[in-house]
Amino acid sequence: MSFDVPVSQADRGLFKRFQASINPLWVEEALSATGTASLRRRRFPAEQVIWLVLGMALFRDLPITDVVKELALVLPGSGKRRIAPSAVAQARARLGPSPLRWLFDKCARVWALRSADRLRWRGLSVFGADGSTVRVPDGPENRKKFGGSGSGRGESGYPIVRLVTLMALRSHLLLGMWFGPGKSSERKHARELWPLVPEDSVVVVDRGFMYAKDLYPIQANGKNRHWLSRARKNNTWRTVKRLGPGDVLAEILVNSRSRREDPSLPERWSVRAIRYRRRGFREQTLLTSLLDPRKYPREEIVALYHERWELELGYDEVKTEMLQREEAIRSQTPAGVEQELWGIALAYNLVRLEMERAAAIAGVPPVRMSFVACYRAIKFQLLLFASISPGKMAKVLARFHHELAASCVLPPRRSERLYPRAVKIKMSNYPRKRPSTK
Repeated sequence: MSFDVPVSQADRGLFKRFQASINPLWVEEALSATGTASLRRRRFPAEQVIWLVLGMALFRDLPITDVVKELALVLPGSGKRRIAPSAVAQARARLGPSPLRWLFDKCARVWALRSADRLRWRGLSVFGADGSTVRVPDGPENRKKFGGSGSGRGESGYPIVRLVTLMALRSHLLLGMWFGPGKSSERKHARELWPLVPEDSVVVVDRGFMYAKDLYPIQANGKNRHWLSRARKNNTWRTVKRLGPGDVLAEILVNSRSRREDPSLPERWSVRAIRYRRRGFREQTLLTSLLDPRKYPREEIVALYHERWELELGYDEVKTEMLQREEAIRSQTPAGVEQELWGIALAYNLVRLEMERAAAIAGVPPVRMSFVACYRAIKFQLLLFASISPGKMAKVLARFHHELAASCVLPPRRSERLYPRAVKIKMSNYPRKRPSTK
């Protein structure tokens, strides 16, 4: 499908910049597949609205109309330099969330799978899955769609979106995302992501996912797919064979209720149990489907499990740096919320993709690149790209990646340091403002 819409030189400069990562045909396919392509000439057509949603994620500190202006997204023709806020809202509503979701899925499956394939552990691609929450603006529509996260203190002050992501842990590129209302189940969302896990891979999860109906499908529904988790306190197993110090082959009895819900589950689940202790912490046990002690040594599995923390760092990068720790994202409607979340995930992947390219030039792993420094440099350069002629774009991009490689590399991590989970301010002295019940 083609678009008979003229594009200015500044627009071509910006699109040329994105074409280094996002195939423009994918954008056309996203709009065509979801029935949202601009069929008539508009000053703000659908393909530019996609870049607007990405710009909203990258430039959190700018009003939406300023994002349109700074990235030169509006096509010339009306003689006006700015577009009315109402026109931006209408354009976003016309687009909806589906094209952003389609585009995220397409890009993620190319970028994250390729990245994980390059950064394997003992022949396996390494992924992690975990959940988090995002607050959205309080309003009747968002409250009805997403609800809150009720507790003993009452309903939450903001509507809550609960999401789960599947990440290539060694580059932080997201392979998948699933979300729903605040009271929905992280475990249920995670099960929607398992079909994305490729063959010859391992998924690292926290103990909250350590249930047969959650993890057994990973190993059962694909070739050489594995999982690794910390044991819950109430997990019990029978030792079948000792493999070494603190390392046993074991069997877990799958409860009858789970087998009634999923008849494919076995009565007895073979797992490997590894006991270990890190300085300053209590003894822990890992459970995994990596049963071969020669192929997958105990010490390396313990080290691999702690790469799960990369996913926590990824959530911090989004919430602290991209969203600037603000109370809620921008969108006032459920469709806008969904659109914005897919845009944030895609924008995060774009930043991480640039960081991976710079890491390759620097000769370091992608996790050695500073997200804060790279993110700020990328935002600054993106504003300049709109004024660069297309002929100079390749040279400017090459220089930019080398600058990131030279200035944004972190020193090696010091594994001996301890960081217990704690907060400095636990509770506000002000009374809670309850949501209106009218």
